[in-house]
Amino acid sequence: MKVLRWGLIVVTILAGLTGTWRLAGPRPDVEVGAVKQLHFLRGAIEDGADRQAQGLFPEGYFFLNVLYGLTWVQVATARPEYEAEAVREARWSLDRLQSTDGTAPFTRQLDPPYGIFHAGWTNWLRGAIATLDSSAMNEFTQSSIEIAKAFDASASPFLMAYPGQAWPVDSTVAIASLALHDRITTPRFTQSRSRWLDLVRQRLDPGTGLMPHQAEPGPTGARATSQSIIQRFLPEIDREFARSQYQLFRDKFVVGSAPGVREFPKGLSGSGDVDSGPLVLGISLSATVVTAGAARIQGDPLEGALMRVGEVVGAPITGLTTKRYAFGLLPVGDAFLAWSATARSPGSSTADSPSVHHLTWWWRLPWLLLCWLPALLLALVILVRKRTRVHT
Repeated sequence: MKVLRWGLIVVTILAGLTGTWRLAGPRPDVEVGAVKQLHFLRGAIEDGADRQAQGLFPEGYFFLNVLYGLTWVQVATARPEYEAEAVREARWSLDRLQSTDGTAPFTRQLDPPYGIFHAGWTNWLRGAIATLDSSAMNEFTQSSIEIAKAFDASASPFLMAYPGQAWPVDSTVAIASLALHDRITTPRFTQSRSRWLDLVRQRLDPGTGLMPHQAEPGPTGARATSQSIIQRFLPEIDREFARSQYQLFRDKFVVGSAPGVREFPKGLSGSGDVDSGPLVLGISLSATVVTAGAARIQGDPLEGALMRVGEVVGAPITGLTTKRYAFGLLPVGDAFLAWSATARSPGSSTADSPSVHHLTWWWRLPWLLLCWLPALLLALVILVRKRTRVHT
């Protein structure tokens, strides 16, 4: 009995110390950790994790592969010694996106082919590769021209991802890929991007001042699942508009005391769905992870807080060559975490911009209490049992 009791004492104290270190200690090297995650993800994808993710939500296969490739490029942008491996792995990812499995959920007859979700994310990956390997530039330019023509021919800034369905977030990614093109080579899409922004400003959600979650078949209010990705890509398109949109998003969706990100704006409630996943007290775990990347791009210290909470909640297991969260049970979640942790614009020498946001130290207190709660409860049980024995 004594051995069991001391075993529980040691385990709960170690859990408390580990949580405290992750919340308040120095942050580990982001890129080194991401490379270990990527090594885990490569094996998981080869074992069919992307096809399993497809069973969880309609773009599961696509997201796991595209984020794998994009994260490699982000790592290599910060750490050039990984450049050769990053180009190889990102091209492998691109090949999978263009395979039969990668295009299966989408409709080829849309403009651009397979819809703006597939076209936009795929083009962003092409552009990311082109920042490391100039031989990819011609393909990137040609696909960008195709996307720009589709936008120029549309009366709406929000193109279809599926027949009869359009989400503004998908068009935002696609327009960001055109902006990336104009940043790394001869500009040719300035007019297309300017027209898109003008049309977007005319179609903002009146309740929040942000882009709606869905545009077709009918507009819906803003939601964090899409807004977190929009805020990640808007700075590539127009930094001034992006900063004003990010401030609105932060004010209406971010719960600073947790910290976390609500799926619906403050004052509104709703249920989780295939887009958001399950909600915990209104908080979207997926949107919270992606918002960390958006905050990093904006230079917002919220990024550090969100990633530290992720290190506690996700309980990562780190080995010599791999790192996985939640025992590696949900690889697509690892992909989103790695993509957000290493967030930066492809080809950019800096990860963020100057911040106007501040975050106090006090958000850590409830999480520290949670980390030490098992040890405190165990101590209370031991104390009560000792007092009971004394009185008997």
